[in-house]
Amino acid sequence: MTIRVYIPRDSFALALGADKVAKAIRDTAAAKSLDIAIVRNGSRGMAWLEPMVEVETAGERVAYGPVTARDVDTLFAAGFLQGGDHPLALGDPEQIPFLKRQQRLTFARCGIIDPLSLEDYEAHGGLAGLRNALAMTPLDIVKQVTESGLRGRGGAGFPTGIKWQTVHDAKATNKYIVCNGDEGDSGTFADRMILEGDPFVLIEGMIIAGIATGATHGYVYIRSEYPEAIKVLNEAILIARKTGLLGWNVLGSSNLFDMEVRVGAGAYVCGEETALLNSLEGKRGVVRAKPPLPAIQGLFGKPTVINNLISLASVPIILDKGGAFYRDFGMGRSRGTIPIQIAGNVRYGGLFEAAFGLTLGEIVNEIAGGTATGRPIKAVQVGGPLGAYFPQSLFDTPFDYEAFAAKGGLIGHAGIVVFDDTADMLNQARFAMEFCAVESCGKCTPCRIGSTRGVEVLDKVRAGIEPERNLALVEDLCNTMKFGSLCALGGFTPYPVMSALTHFPEDFGPTPMREAAE
Repeated sequence: MTIRVYIPRDSFALALGADKVAKAIRDTAAAKSLDIAIVRNGSRGMAWLEPMVEVETAGERVAYGPVTARDVDTLFAAGFLQGGDHPLALGDPEQIPFLKRQQRLTFARCGIIDPLSLEDYEAHGGLAGLRNALAMTPLDIVKQVTESGLRGRGGAGFPTGIKWQTVHDAKATNKYIVCNGDEGDSGTFADRMILEGDPFVLIEGMIIAGIATGATHGYVYIRSEYPEAIKVLNEAILIARKTGLLGWNVLGSSNLFDMEVRVGAGAYVCGEETALLNSLEGKRGVVRAKPPLPAIQGLFGKPTVINNLISLASVPIILDKGGAFYRDFGMGRSRGTIPIQIAGNVRYGGLFEAAFGLTLGEIVNEIAGGTATGRPIKAVQVGGPLGAYFPQSLFDTPFDYEAFAAKGGLIGHAGIVVFDDTADMLNQARFAMEFCAVESCGKCTPCRIGSTRGVEVLDKVRAGIEPERNLALVEDLCNTMKFGSLCALGGFTPYPVMSALTHFPEDFGPTPMREAAE
């Protein structure tokens, strides 16, 4: 009987030698005349255990990890193909505490299926949402998404149902669905994990969005730094066309929908929806003034749904189980689940999907296991390079859009980066201004000039030049950028700067260590 061995092709695993592990297992099995089938699945999101090899035996899986090519001989000697004991044995992966505690809806199939097997996808619940959608009116689909409470997972948290309703109601010959997969925030990798581990869920979500709004074509905008994700999604789109999932008659219905991939050139600002639209149209990635809203006049001047990749990938479960099912997860106005991406100085980094409501302290201390260095936690940045730095005194903040906003922070794309007590928060504040200066599209003065002046002023603070006057100037610059910038790049840069200054004022002055470095 053929034994299935799962070896991830996710970037986590590839970076840690998964291809070498796959070759070593394949070669050893061939030399021993053992009948195995290697499945290159996605990652389950436990980065510290990658490459995590799983063996399916008697209908169940046994995991081993992290595995290197040097471990393969001892794995075979221990009988790992039959679930044998070994120092790297992890047992049932579903029982690993990090995974067991999660509430996986959007990522339910990641790490479990062959990402390029439509049969595998359907066997694990795929296409159920689309089939339900095909039996509904477009307006009823929109109502289900609205009832679910789904909000944009890219950072702004705008209600998805309202966007869809606006495009549904717009009168136009052509409409478009645009997926924002330009995942440029530090410490984020949820989009990539879906693209590499379960691309059909995105395809299904975009088709449902098209049927709901009357759009017939979709574009997936992906950052150029994701070559493996681009490759997998393109292969999945070809499979979807060949099997009738995409094209003139979606699953044999009268609906038309097709889609294609567009690769960005590396501009962070193209994560902003209007700059993304300009890039898709072959123009320079510069922010547009609003109105008109993209839902009214978007791509090529037509009504356009622009949703974050995770938002669209969450739609199939909503249409499968119903809007009320999804809405029952979460708290307040933050409904459903959120893929929290844990990175930085932590023991257990990876993706943790759970309902909104966990406190920041639970995430960092319990789920992430504290710092990898063993030193005290100093700050946690949530929401990418434009997110606020939270000290331990704010660890009781629930993971919720409004709760974070009330404390001067933002969830963003739900990336968490942890710093221990060796971090210099003045340097972190300066980095935020420098990042904005480098990545600014240049369209508006507060962002273009304010960030450059911010770097200069913080350098003066670091040098001990008129610290009180210059810190007051930093605050003034931040207010100008926050309220005067056209988009979130300039508007949110003050979050990391002011939070660092507010919560860690002791770092904003000359120190012996800093003076020695200079």
